[in-house]
This record gives sequence, structure tokens and C-alpha cells, in this order.
Amino acid sequence: MAVLLLPLLMAACAFLGVGLWVICSHFLTADIPAAIGHPVKLRVLDCLFLLLLRWGMIFEKLRICSMPRFVRFMHDLRPLKEDPDVVVTDLHYGTIPVKLYQPKAFSCIPRPGIVFYHGGGAVLGSLKTHHVICCHLSKKSGSVVLSVGYRRLPQHKFPVAVRDCIAATIHFLKSLNVYGVDPDRVVVCGDSVGGGVATIVCQKLLDCPDLPKIRAQILVYAILQAVDFQSPSYQQNRNIPLLNWNFAFYCWSCYLDINPSWKSTIMKGAHLPAEVWEKYSKWLGAENIPERFKKKSYRPMPREPLNEAAYLETNLALDLMNSPLIAEDEVMSQLPEACIVSCEYDLLRDHSLLFKKRLEDLGVPVTWHHMEDGFHGVLSTFDMGYLQFPCSTRILNAMVHFLNKL
Repeated sequence: MAVLLLPLLMAACAFLGVGLWVICSHFLTADIPAAIGHPVKLRVLDCLFLLLLRWGMIFEKLRICSMPRFVRFMHDLRPLKEDPDVVVTDLHYGTIPVKLYQPKAFSCIPRPGIVFYHGGGAVLGSLKTHHVICCHLSKKSGSVVLSVGYRRLPQHKFPVAVRDCIAATIHFLKSLNVYGVDPDRVVVCGDSVGGGVATIVCQKLLDCPDLPKIRAQILVYAILQAVDFQSPSYQQNRNIPLLNWNFAFYCWSCYLDINPSWKSTIMKGAHLPAEVWEKYSKWLGAENIPERFKKKSYRPMPREPLNEAAYLETNLALDLMNSPLIAEDEVMSQLPEACIVSCEYDLLRDHSLLFKKRLEDLGVPVTWHHMEDGFHGVLSTFDMGYLQFPCSTRILNAMVHFLNKL
């Protein structure tokens, strides 16, 4: 009996030790800007997130399960909340799981349609984590919402997630009459990596005249390029929860199947040749970012000479299915109207600012909301009770307002 209990006791001690380490090393030392309201909430949220990551890494080292699987399992333990005004149906488009949200209220005209792609860096996030958000969008905008459960890491690397989302979107667009959706009012929407996927879907479907055109795109702190990691927001917000540089690089390197040993090389810009930087600097350069976002803690960094071995392994980042922000003007100018939400204390803030400028320069209508107290992942706190941030409600309200104007 004692032999059987020993491993359990050791595991319990390990988990307790990790918990104490996270609390002592992160709760009091986390980089929380003064402008973010409710700093204690964010410290608690950050500690809980780091605990799940650390425990997941222990499980991974013990070969019980991968870290992403463990964290997703824990996130999905919360029971789904039912909304009496929304009908939720679980479906499969081929092998791709999706959730369909339809308002119960009667409508004598076809409804708007929303295809939603959840965030999580292709590591975290699921149909369940964004369930309440999709319910809210369906109810408040009177829309039929399709949430796509694309495949994620560690088993499924680039470009599996994007291809799943494109396939599910095409299936939905071909079935609009079944769901009572107006083909002239279909919107793609997502947060974080899901926001990037929304733009990629728009770009990929431009050459599909047999499908209804996407009416608009809603991008909430979207990942829009995987090339440059020296912009102001990468310097200013590299240690701010919930997306710091270390976790962002982990997601990026796992998704593209790149050796993490290239981390410092990539950070210094030595993973791409000078001609590539010259070609894309007109769109990615810091001069495209408004001055007010460069006033604090930003210092332009010279790029180091090319490391050819790093380039051979990382040039996949230039694929437009990773970096839709660097698509040619001919493609960008055809994109639909956009609603862009950026957060001041987000590592990826400048993605939104650069994308906004590109669209506006090409005459594409843009509605922009900047959350001065926002951070990456804040939308997901919408249904977290005590840990909810008011900023999440403002973001959802902005999304609903944009939808209702279409």
C-alpha cells in the first residue's frame, strides 16, 4: 500500500511546489501597467494561467499527455451556460466539429451570418471556451453564428488549422439557405489567431465567384504577421500577461515546427535576408505606426546579418497563410470592410495598427476601437465572474454595434 501511495504523494508535492513557486515568483512580480484596472484580478488570472502551463509541462515530461491537451482539458471542465434565447446545435462538417448558434426569436427575413474562429495561438482555446461569446453575439445581433472547432497543436501544425477553417467556412456559405442566413450579410470574426484566420479566409475566398462574398471582417487583437518581432509593442509589452514574448514564441515555433533554439536569432531579425526586410518594410516598418504608440520604452533595433540556417527553417513565416498582413495591394484592396479591435497592453498591438493603415491607404473602410486598458486575451474573461474585466464587455458591445450597422 505504501508503495502505491508514494508516487501519488510525490506528484502531490510536485504540484504543490509548482503552485508555491508560481505564486511567489509571479503574483507579486508580474508586470501590470498602472492603466489596467483591477490589477489584482490580472495577477490572479496570470497565476492561474501559469499554473496550468507549468502543470501541463510536468504531465508532458512524464509522458502522460501534452501540455496543450492538459490546459485545454482544464479549460473545458467548466459546464456550458445555456441561454434561453439561443438554440445551440453541435454539428460536424466532415470531420470538423462546429457549433451553430441561432436566435429563438422569429424573423421574417434572412438573418446575418457570422463565422467565428476562436483564439488561443492554435495551442489553447476551443468551442467551449468561446461558447458564451458566441451566444452573446447571436442574441444581441440577431445573427446565426457558426463557431469552428479547428484542429490544434501539438498533433496538427501549419497549415491544418487554417485549412479546417477555410473548409468549414465554404461549407457554411454553401448552406446559408438551410440556416436562413442572408448571403449578403455574412461576416467572419475571430480573436487572436482566430482574427488572423478571418483575414486569411477573406483573402483565400476572393477568387471563388461561386460563393457568396464575405460582407465584413471583425478582428480582435488579431495575429496578422509572423515575420517581424521588433515593433514597438513587442518591446513595450514583452512581459505583460496574458501573452508574453516567451509564450508567443512557443506558440509560433510549435505551429511552424521550428526549432526553439532560433529564438534569439529571430528576435534580432537575423532569420530573413536584407532583401526581404527591404520588400516588406514599407508595410511593417515602425514609421507606419502612429507616434503616440512609440513614446514609451521603444528603441529601434538594427537587424543583425542573415543566419542562412535560420532562414531555411523559418521562411515558412512568409507564407500568406501565416502573414496575411504582407499580401500585395491587389489582394488587400479587395478585402471587405473591417472592424479592428486593438489593446494598448498587447504584445500584438502593432499588428492591428499596421493592418488598419494598409486597409485605409487602399480605401477599404475600417472601424477601429482601441482599448486603452486592454491586454491580450481580455475578451475571454467575459464570462469569468469575479475575474471578468469591463474591457471585455466594451469589446463585445463594439462588435455587436458594428454588426447591427451592416
